[in-house]
Amino acid sequence: MMKGKQFPAAVFALFTVILACAAFAGCARSSKTSKSATYEFTLVRRGNLERTVSSSGTINPVATVKVLPQMSGKVEKVFADYNDLVKRGDILAELNTDVLRLKREQQYASVSKVRANYDLQLINYRNQEALARKNLISEFELKSSKTTLDGYAADLAVAQANLKEIETEINQYAYITSPIDGIVLDRNINVGDTVVDSSSNNSSSIFTIAENLREMQIEALVGELDVTSIHKGQHVRFTLESLPGRRFSGVVETLRMIPVVSNNVVSYTVIINVENHDGSLLPGMTCAADFIVERSENVLMAANAALRYQPTGLSAQQIADMVFNAGLIHMNDEQRQAASQAREQARAQPPDQRQNPNQNQGLTGLMMGQSANVRMRPPGGRQPVERQGRNPAAIVMRNLWYVSNEGRLEVMRVRTGISDGSFTEIITDDLSLENTQVILREKI
Repeated sequence: MMKGKQFPAAVFALFTVILACAAFAGCARSSKTSKSATYEFTLVRRGNLERTVSSSGTINPVATVKVLPQMSGKVEKVFADYNDLVKRGDILAELNTDVLRLKREQQYASVSKVRANYDLQLINYRNQEALARKNLISEFELKSSKTTLDGYAADLAVAQANLKEIETEINQYAYITSPIDGIVLDRNINVGDTVVDSSSNNSSSIFTIAENLREMQIEALVGELDVTSIHKGQHVRFTLESLPGRRFSGVVETLRMIPVVSNNVVSYTVIINVENHDGSLLPGMTCAADFIVERSENVLMAANAALRYQPTGLSAQQIADMVFNAGLIHMNDEQRQAASQAREQARAQPPDQRQNPNQNQGLTGLMMGQSANVRMRPPGGRQPVERQGRNPAAIVMRNLWYVSNEGRLEVMRVRTGISDGSFTEIITDDLSLENTQVILREKI
């Protein structure tokens, strides 16, 4: 007789199979919803890096001279035009001198009249001297005659000076000449124009002459945050929108200390000397300049995105622990013990006084202290790579994440140097790091 509260063996077995299938189906759904992250990778590769300061500027001649007229008058002839090559003393323009010639004739007459009065008074004075020797006239009369003679002599000198001034205007100032050897950049007069001499406030330049267009200069504005990286003799690379595909170079000549303030932004003018042998650089052109602050050749480098990457599937504490353990690899036993003690002391502090566990300040400080003075020799006895302009104070520790051969997510601590905005130098003597595959970002 069967018991009512017990299932037959076959039914019980079937029920067990159904439960197992349901559990398997649930497990399958769970594995689909918890997929592991998919990564995009990049390689640590070798190349050249430059740290630069970017700016813009205007190309101008090294020296320009503005020619102003030295007398007023109407322009009679113009002998120079734009882009003409001129030499010092060449006549650029000529002013009308008809009125001056009339004034010269009048002045000739004035000189003759004053000279005649002077000659007459000279004869009179000599007669007075003869009478005075015979005591026929008083000393006062002799002195009066001498004073009159001196007055005529002064009048004659003034008249002669005025005549010389008019002759100078006719023979020199009426001809506007070039003060230097160069090229005419600008001409502001035409035949028939009236010009005003340079002593007047209304006077303006009539010619602008550049001394030499084979040597030009760039006036670039550099912000106050970057100006400390600029120094005399620094190499500069610049490009022009009007000449795409070409690169030009120059050298910093000077840094002007007078600040330029625009919209509350402080900048300083930097003068860059450039050569223009082929004449392709024209005055007034704008350019984009890069000041080469530091350069490293044949060094390992990684993409900046890889150095910024942090796993999204790990907590901040997990990331901090992995970074800390990765940093211990580069330390000796004494340094590892000191780093561990510093970490424990930091954890013992109240939560509001703790630093970000991701920073690992104590570990970084120990590694920086070690790396600033120690240079490791790579395997095989090869010499370490030389770096130009290395500044140990600029070296910081960064993280590179990668997937190990066993498929585990791992991290390595690396010393970084200069950056060009896209890639950053990896400072290491471990040559095996080249072509290492590291995580660039996670694929969504």
